[in-house]
Formats: sequence, C-alpha cells, structure tokens
Amino acid sequence: MITMTKRFRYLFWLLPLGLVLASYLLILKDLPSPAKLGNYDVPIATKVYDRNGALLYDIFADQNRTPVPLSKIPKYVQQATIAIEDKDFYRHGGISPVGGMVRAIIASVTGSKLQGGSTITQQLVKSALLTPERTVIRKIKEIILAFWVELLYPKDKILELYLNQVPYGGTAWGIETASEKYFGKSVSELTLAQAALLAGLPQAPTLYSPFGAHPEYAKARQKEVLRRMVEDRSITQEEADAAANQELAYKNAPNIKAPHFVMYVKQELVDRFGEALVERGGLKVTTTLDLNLQEYTQATVSSEVKDINRLHVTNGAALVTKPATGEILAMVGSTDYFASPSGNFNVTTALRQPGSSIKPINYAIGLEKRIVTPATMFLDIPTCFANLDKPNYCPKNYDGKFHGPVQLRLALGNSYNIPAVKMLYLNTVRDMVASASAFGLDTLTDSTRYGLSLTLGGGEVRMTDMAEAFSVFANMGIRKDLVSILKVTDKNDTILYEHKD
Repeated sequence: MITMTKRFRYLFWLLPLGLVLASYLLILKDLPSPAKLGNYDVPIATKVYDRNGALLYDIFADQNRTPVPLSKIPKYVQQATIAIEDKDFYRHGGISPVGGMVRAIIASVTGSKLQGGSTITQQLVKSALLTPERTVIRKIKEIILAFWVELLYPKDKILELYLNQVPYGGTAWGIETASEKYFGKSVSELTLAQAALLAGLPQAPTLYSPFGAHPEYAKARQKEVLRRMVEDRSITQEEADAAANQELAYKNAPNIKAPHFVMYVKQELVDRFGEALVERGGLKVTTTLDLNLQEYTQATVSSEVKDINRLHVTNGAALVTKPATGEILAMVGSTDYFASPSGNFNVTTALRQPGSSIKPINYAIGLEKRIVTPATMFLDIPTCFANLDKPNYCPKNYDGKFHGPVQLRLALGNSYNIPAVKMLYLNTVRDMVASASAFGLDTLTDSTRYGLSLTLGGGEVRMTDMAEAFSVFANMGIRKDLVSILKVTDKNDTILYEHKD
C-alpha cells in the first residue's frame, strides 16, 4: 500500500520530469538548427486583385537576393543598422536586457506592437528559422536560438548573415539587392544618406517604404537613423544634417496598377496579418476596387489638373466609394504616382483643409439639434464676429456679394459662407468638434484650436474620413467605415478574412 509520503515523493519527481517532457514537445522537438542560416527558402507571391479578378500587384513575386561578405559592406551601413536596430549588438550575448525580453513576451501574448524586445540576432533567427506567428512558444524558441547562434558564430558573421537575410521591401532581400532595387548601385557605393534610408526599412518595410502609402515616413525614419548614429558617435551632427538634406533619387518604382490603393491595402494587410505572411505567404487578396473605374478616375483627375494648370494647380486626387457598404471603388492619390519626387504621396489619406465640403456637416448638426430647419432664414449680409484679443472675424462669400435673406437649403446649395458661419455660431465650435467624430472626422479633437472659420474648412481632415462622413447622408444617418478588402485566402485557399457587411 502506497503511503501519502510516498505519493508526494513520486509527485516531487514526476512534476519536473513532466515539465521537461512538455518543454521538449512544445519547444525543443521541432527547434530548427542554426546551421540552416544562409540556406534561404523561397517564398510565394501574395497577389492583389480588383473586385472583378484583374491583377493589380504581386506584393512579392520572387526572392531576389545577392549575398555579400561583410568586408564589402561600408562601415557606415553597418553602423546605421546597429544604431537603429540594436545599439548594444557587440556587447550582449544574443538577447536584450530583461526589460526588452519582458516587453517582447507581453507583445506576443497581447498581440500589441510593443517595440524594443528583439536584438539583431533575434531578428535574424525570426527571419531565417522561425514561422511568423506571434506566440509565447515562438518567442521562447527565438531566445533559445539566439543564444545558440551567438555560441556558433562570431558577431561579425551574425551581422553579415542579418544584412544578407532580412527583407527590405518587395523582392529585395538583403542589403545588396536593396541597394540595387532602390538606388541602382552596389552596396559598396551607397552614400551615408542612402545607407540611413535602407537601414530603417527592415523594422517595417511596408510602412517605411519610399514607394509605400506614406513615403514621408521613409524620410522621417532616415532622420531617426541618422540621429541614432550621432548618439552612438558614428557620425557627427554636421554629417547627419548633410545626409538628411541630400535629395534621394530612386531607381525603380514597382510595376503596379492603382498604386496608391494597392499600397493602402498592403499596409492594411500588414497590420492585420504581419509583414512576413504578406510578403512571403502566398495570399490571394480580393479588393473592393473597380479597375475600369479606377483608370477612368485617374484619367479624369490628370485631365482636370492639366486644364487648370494656368492657375498653378499641379496636383489632384479623387476617392470614389459605394456609400451603402463603404467599399472603395477608386482611389487616385495624385496625378502621377511615378512622378518625382512626390507623386507617390497619397493625398486621399493626408491631412488637408476640406474647404466648403464640410459645410453640410455643420448644417446637419444644427438640424440634429433642432435649432434650425431647412426653411430657416439666414441673413446673408455684412457681418463681423468678435474675436478675443484678435481682430474681428468678417467672412465674405466666394463671389464677393451679399444675397440678403436666404433659406438654409438655398444657403447650403449655393455654398454661401456668411450663413454657414452663422450656423456654426449657433452650434458652437465646441459642439461641432464634439460631433465630428460621429461622422468619422477623428482629427478634429481640440475645439480651442479652431474658430468660426472651421465651417469654411479651417481644420484639417483626410479625404478618406470625409468619404465616411458623407456616407451618413447617403445612408439616412448611418455611417459606414471604408472597406478596401473583400476577401483574403492563403496558399491552400483557406479563408483568412472575408468582409461581411
């Protein structure tokens, strides 16, 4: 008969054995060998289609890589990478301090985007040896492999493997191919400005791409790299300033249809599924875009801008949506995406003053509050409004005339300014800003920043937000968020996402 003491003794030995067995099954059993570093796998293209099946873009067509030894990579390319990714690379044993590890594990558990937990060694392991899912088990594998790699390879070799392994966006894997893709030159010929730009890409190639939805992020990231290099005393402040002010000429823009929209979709995919799966996972993405309508809209924008070129208008944008569902049917972010230097800047997602297009929202708030009706009379006459510690505000109409008594419906239909300002005076700026978020205008937040000119476009909003705001009118008071993706399937045709209205 087994006594209680013996039972506890058995449990004392079985518990650690069970933990060892569980650890082996969950973590160590399928742990890849660091000897595989340098044996590069071949990813599968993610294809983006319009709503009718027309191919818009291969987000990743083929892995293009040209490995180079560290001795052929300029010192400032190495320093830029270390400065922005892992300033203690030559001092740690493979992982960051405990705080960084804790942040990384929390991010894996919660799915948040906490930064600062991965060293260059860990990033090499993630990119070359592990699958892209964010789990605690994978993070533990990453830490074990990072230690293992540090035991097998000297630091310079790890850095060389990293620079030849990580993605720099699209088909560019490794620093040599990235240098050729973006600047048409070998890595050995890069300037400091170009090196800093490339060093900033691996953390989020889609977000920081100069060909992406926000090319301004690429410049901001480059400046951050240069700032970190100054902190590390790799370069002087004068060198950093000179590099930041150097104009960069890019070699190749991607072969792409509806480029602003595709980059908008790609960023949404990366936010939802992660960079690795989007760039390498063979996804099939059906979007809301109508390519025929897109091409017609693009031609219309280009033609209209050309017609008013005499007024020194050089750019234009357009957004066509289906208000009932929020689906984006066409997105033209500029007259020419491939024009240098700023054609790939997407005006539809940028902050801009909306002009008189915001007047209907002002009037709608007044109607909702029931302080006016469509027949309410406004006096369109010379009027000034007091401004604390500032000159009086005296709005004028676009035609320079005054029209006397006009009903609200006529004042709105003719876009008269003075009645609109009087409407905002009745609503109050505070209430309009407070109500703006219900329309989707979430960039109008602090009422103290605005005056009565807000109704004439004095606050900055996005065109995409204005499209959501106007869906309220089309849908009898119901706002629809914009939708750009209808369906996503993986390489096995398993549905990963499907939009349901």
